[in-house]
Amino acid sequence: MLMLEKLLYKTYVNYVVYSVTNIKDKYGFRVKLFFSDDTVTIKQHSGFDLKSEANKERNKVILQLETHTYVVENKIKAIDFFDYWLENIMKPKITYNSYMSYKNIVYNYLDVFFKNINLCQINTDNIKSIYDKVAEKHKSVARLLRVVLKGALQFARKNDLISSDPSENIYLSKNVDYGKYGFLKIDTTKVLNDEQVFTLVEKSKETPIYLQVLFAVIMGLRKQEINGLKYSDVDFVNKKLHVCRQLGVVSNSNKKEFKLKTYTKQEIPLKTKNSDRILNIPDIVFNAIVEERKKYERNRSRRINDKNNPFLDLNYICCSTYGHPRSKSFHYKYFKKLLKENNLPNIRFHDLRHTCATRLLNEGFSVKAVSAMLGHGSTIITTDVYYDKSSIVIDLTDTLNRYIDVVKPLNENKSVVDIATNFDKVFKKLHLV
Repeated sequence: MLMLEKLLYKTYVNYVVYSVTNIKDKYGFRVKLFFSDDTVTIKQHSGFDLKSEANKERNKVILQLETHTYVVENKIKAIDFFDYWLENIMKPKITYNSYMSYKNIVYNYLDVFFKNINLCQINTDNIKSIYDKVAEKHKSVARLLRVVLKGALQFARKNDLISSDPSENIYLSKNVDYGKYGFLKIDTTKVLNDEQVFTLVEKSKETPIYLQVLFAVIMGLRKQEINGLKYSDVDFVNKKLHVCRQLGVVSNSNKKEFKLKTYTKQEIPLKTKNSDRILNIPDIVFNAIVEERKKYERNRSRRINDKNNPFLDLNYICCSTYGHPRSKSFHYKYFKKLLKENNLPNIRFHDLRHTCATRLLNEGFSVKAVSAMLGHGSTIITTDVYYDKSSIVIDLTDTLNRYIDVVKPLNENKSVVDIATNFDKVFKKLHLV
């Protein structure tokens, strides 16, 4: 680890390659490297039986030095590099959930597969091998493994820890559909129809997750965005909601420094800058917020002076009777029970967000408007999967902006404002408003 720390961001600015000479009864040569921090390192290349072989290697090294593909240290263990990259490079800049996913890949796959080799010994053959072995059992893991491995090796190449990136142009087997980065795929077989939405909303009224269901299926909010909502985010006069935070874990935070059951409930930034948005609130949701606020005030008045378990006045909309924000998994048992008891499809809670998107698209709202409401960036939807297909694919890639005016679903004049102000009309047929 110490060797890696010294090598990173340390670039040689000049070099001298000495002539081939006798070294321990064989031929070899030395390379003198001058670094930007004024340090000097001498590397020896020896063990050649013939002088011509040594000269050939010397010419190869000169070319590598000129093109900055020369590897200063070729004895770095692969597992040491992957662990360092994860903990010191990636952990500080990715979310807690992403870190845990990366950690699983590094410690359970990369460290195991590349346990006995050096970083510079990783080649296309063993990369193909690990891709195939993992994809055989877990295709979703294989997709993430490819992302993690490519990211790590690109970092290694950028910092001259390897002479070339062996993962470049290496793909998963053809039977693994890893899709394109930046695409949101909605499986319409896993969204609820009108009758099912009505049933879910009605039956959830008597559960602690009624508001969570409304925020997800009617306004399309993400689970942790819902848990992060506060009454201060609600404009009660104009019926608007500012989605500006979510709950989760701050990267590099120490769990030991937090009180019990608060570590995963830290306020963190939203998923993307486009996720920060202001939405008009449909009547059914607004009325539910008002009623929940009344409960909040009653609980606060009753428990604010409780010395043993006082009310935690943090202003969260979705909270316990003591004011504590809901955990990431709080909804699970109630949601699954609702689905089972009412013969509803066994979907994920996140599929309520997809249900919201699908309903609006089918009502004729433009993809651009729906995407803005959901907190995505510039989007496009291909018309050939718009109707009577098993999936809706929304492209979130900014480079496709220019196609937005070409591929326009139905009524492109309906904007995000129309969605907000006319949402009650959209859901009127469900008798929810």
